Amino acid sequence: MGRSPCCEKAHTNKGAWTKEEDDRLIAHIRAHGEGCWRSLPKAAGLLRCGKSCRLRWINYLRPDLKRGNFTEEEDELIIKLHSLLGNKWSLIAARLPGRTDNEIKNYWNTHIRRKLLSRGVDPVTHRPISGHGSDTVTHFERKPAAIGFGPDQELDKISSSEESSAWQQRQPKWPDLNLELCISPPSQQQQPLEPVDGGGRATAKPVL
Repeated sequence: MGRSPCCEKAHTNKGAWTKEEDDRLIAHIRAHGEGCWRSLPKAAGLLRCGKSCRLRWINYLRPDLKRGNFTEEEDELIIKLHSLLGNKWSLIAARLPGRTDNEIKNYWNTHIRRKLLSRGVDPVTHRPISGHGSDTVTHFERKPAAIGFGPDQELDKISSSEESSAWQQRQPKWPDLNLELCISPPSQQQQPLEPVDGGGRATAKPVL
């Protein structure tokens, strides 16, 4: 079973408030205070719903309302409170004297959201929007060099190894040769001694 309506809406006025209705509502609240909004319309002589009287008073007629544009300080305070409280407009309005929750909500949707987006800030999370005017820094991890070599020495070692491999591939391939040489003195065949005559001359050996 739902809650009963605050008044008989079939016998209430709707639409824009007249100046006479505003004056009656202001005079009654000044004399008796806000009181119970359900019984206020009848006591004030108004053919209005209690909810309509409450919204009319809070949003338009109460004397402490601020008129005019929001200041820069109010903008920053609303942004800060919204980042803490979210869309709880009544709690935000309680910290901005003279401003109503409905007024702040409308101002948020029409102005502050676009201001945050222009700054590259998400109006829901209040965090920077990725890819919007932010410097992206990419970090590369350098692999450690082999033990005993610094980074430059390791690169030199790899480069020298690659050059040596390329040089070997360019050289013509020769058949395997046996280069083990054995060096020995020349062999001499011993010749027979020739006979010597009395005068010291060798005599001719007869040919056989």
